[in-house]
Amino acid sequence: MRPKKHHVMKYPIGKQTFSTLIEGGYVYVDKTDLVYQLAQKDICFLCRPRRFGKSLLISTLESYFKGEKELFKGLKIEELEKEWTQYPVFRIDFAQGGYGVEGDLKKEIDKCLTKWERQLGIEKQIDKLGSRFSDILAEAHRQTSRKCVVLIDEYDKPLLDVLMEPMEAENRAVLKEFYGTFKVADEHLRFVLLTGVTKFSQVSVFSGFNQPEDISMNPKFDALCGITKDELVEYFDDEIKAMAEELGYSKEEMYVELKRQYDGYHFSEGLSEDGSPKKVMLDVFNPYSVLNALSERNLKNYWFKSGTPTYLVKLLDRNKTNMQEMLGREYECDYFMDYKADVEGPLAMIYQSGYLTIKEYNKKRRQYRLDFPNNEVRNGFVTLLANNYCGQRNDPKNLVLDINDMLDECRLDDMRDALTGFFGSIPYNANYQERVWSYESHYHYTFYLIFRLLSCYTTLTEKENSRGRADIIVETNDYVYIFEFKLDGTAAEALKQIEDRGYAEPYAADSRKLFKIGVGFSYEKKNIDEWEVV
Repeated sequence: MRPKKHHVMKYPIGKQTFSTLIEGGYVYVDKTDLVYQLAQKDICFLCRPRRFGKSLLISTLESYFKGEKELFKGLKIEELEKEWTQYPVFRIDFAQGGYGVEGDLKKEIDKCLTKWERQLGIEKQIDKLGSRFSDILAEAHRQTSRKCVVLIDEYDKPLLDVLMEPMEAENRAVLKEFYGTFKVADEHLRFVLLTGVTKFSQVSVFSGFNQPEDISMNPKFDALCGITKDELVEYFDDEIKAMAEELGYSKEEMYVELKRQYDGYHFSEGLSEDGSPKKVMLDVFNPYSVLNALSERNLKNYWFKSGTPTYLVKLLDRNKTNMQEMLGREYECDYFMDYKADVEGPLAMIYQSGYLTIKEYNKKRRQYRLDFPNNEVRNGFVTLLANNYCGQRNDPKNLVLDINDMLDECRLDDMRDALTGFFGSIPYNANYQERVWSYESHYHYTFYLIFRLLSCYTTLTEKENSRGRADIIVETNDYVYIFEFKLDGTAAEALKQIEDRGYAEPYAADSRKLFKIGVGFSYEKKNIDEWEVV
């Protein structure tokens, strides 16, 4: 539903109720054709990052299954749905509660069940949550002669709240019993949807009933949550033009900046276009960040600053995650789609939480390469890692901003001094010997984090030839810098490697001035020892 041009656009920031958006005149990106397709299924599960519109999707389905036809006037579904049957709908939203105290989860579910029992005139005779819910569904089916719809928002929050804590086992058992209802009450169910951030497997909450159809990587539903480029143009083109004028960009430049900052999510290997055998991944923008950016006319890190989940921080700390080793590899989907509570490694949780996304799909191997979706996520997440790794008093982000200016202005001596000072301030002995990391790993990883952050502000390339790949290549408008680092080696050795392996050859015809920088890093000094530029 697109407001007329002379109207001031109302952005639904913080609004998650479908009726509120429609009746309040807020901009609504019409996805009701996909909602209709989804509603034809039976029991489904959808995993999407936080603030991607899962709650709005649940609310839209609720209005649809309640037959609230007037709310959908003028939307795509109006041409698809002709009957508008009213079903009994049971919705549970776990997003609002806290589940870290014994008994809290049972109380929350009991409150919902008690309300429904009163509405249906059921006298509670048993205490088991699953059995009570089954009786509710059966009675609603009997009274209305229509099967029931169950919508569960943030099904996994009771587990994420207590991840790696003693309460996790209790909450998992409660959910397993409750969700087991769907197996017993199958004859009374028209449609079930569970949404969440994370898909748990192995000791699963789903093992008590037939596994739901996981549509999280179904390319037909890639656009179900989030905003596509076509939708951005259709609904927000005038707003983007106004934003561009205010910030001093052309409209085309503004689209490029929005893409760099908020686009880049891929939820499957994609679909074929026009019968082509090659599949094309659908780019999806973060809806929360886009709406906030357009509303404020600014390019801030809205999504990342809205909160880093505590469960993710716990996982990173427990696993002492080295992103350098995690990225740039190919994985089968099982490695990042299912979080296995008894297996070390936070990859699945990081991906499902939206901090990584699919970047490439290897059809032959059926494997996926993961990386950061956009600058907002890269900037926020790498800063988090760097602060945790290098110590809070060392501000890697400010360092990176300074380095970016130095590269733009070709102040390489200043860059050397800045990096030397930064390495000298890291309390290595205090923090990292207990991690049993080699110093070589420490030195490589620190450089990795710094230059990962730098890639938010300039272009880092990974040009590779048959003889290898340079450690770092940075491209600016006027300069190209090729860095090679040597631990307990000389700067001259590093420069020789650049020359011998032909790292500069791809830039032979480039008009920009090229610099080769050899860096020798001393284990004894725990710092840069030699720095030569040619």
